[in-house]
Amino acid sequence: MFDILGIIKNITWVDIVDILLVATIIYYLLKFLIGTRGWQILLGLFSLLVIWIFAKVFNLTTLSWIFDNIWAIGIFLVVVIFQPELRRALAKIGEGGIFSSLFLSKKKVIDEVIRAATFLAERKIGALIVFERNIDLENYVEGCVKINADVNLELIITIFIPQTPLHDGAIIIKEQKIASARCFLPLTINPYIDKNIGTRHRAAIGISEETDAVALVVSEERGEISLAVGGKLHRNLDALELRDLLSEYLGLYNKNFSILEKQIFKKGK
Repeated sequence: MFDILGIIKNITWVDIVDILLVATIIYYLLKFLIGTRGWQILLGLFSLLVIWIFAKVFNLTTLSWIFDNIWAIGIFLVVVIFQPELRRALAKIGEGGIFSSLFLSKKKVIDEVIRAATFLAERKIGALIVFERNIDLENYVEGCVKINADVNLELIITIFIPQTPLHDGAIIIKEQKIASARCFLPLTINPYIDKNIGTRHRAAIGISEETDAVALVVSEERGEISLAVGGKLHRNLDALELRDLLSEYLGLYNKNFSILEKQIFKKGK
């Protein structure tokens, strides 16, 4: 116990930064591998590691000798086995690094949502799309249909086409994924809200009042696009206005950014 307290007392800010960097690298490595052939291989290697520990604990001499010799050429095996994944990872880093890829991922989500919203608005097809931010929306996904799919134009349009099983309710976007669909959100009880707005708009305002979520609404009556944030509804937005608001509220840039930075962002679209 005293040894642990002594270690904690001797931790410096450099150690904290070191641990955070290692944790970040491991997190993005696992995130990069999940769903790929490399992830299955990693699970297989982990199973071999468990067997090796078992052999050491129970003093299985032959099995321990085999694994000791395998680990001796472990780095070479990792390079050979994970060659495709390493090539992809290095290519992504060369394109702009981890943080750049995160930026581009969020930007792609915004682009796909705007294209889908514009398509739906032109045809007066109602839609409600909620972006989770810092407050977890787990309490609002009970009864929803779990999707966990990449955000893309075709999927969003398909979900909201009338008479399909998922078109009622909202979709929730979490960590650049469509997490859930057919979610029914709390309606605002604000008595000063325009009486002419429909249930989707009231649900969008309601979720933005109870959480820090950003809710996009497409009206099926007027074919207009609105955005609810903090209980306030920005109505009748065009594609450029919508892009500016989503980019600001979802953290791509904010009002303190210079005009030049915004122009650079828009040129990268």
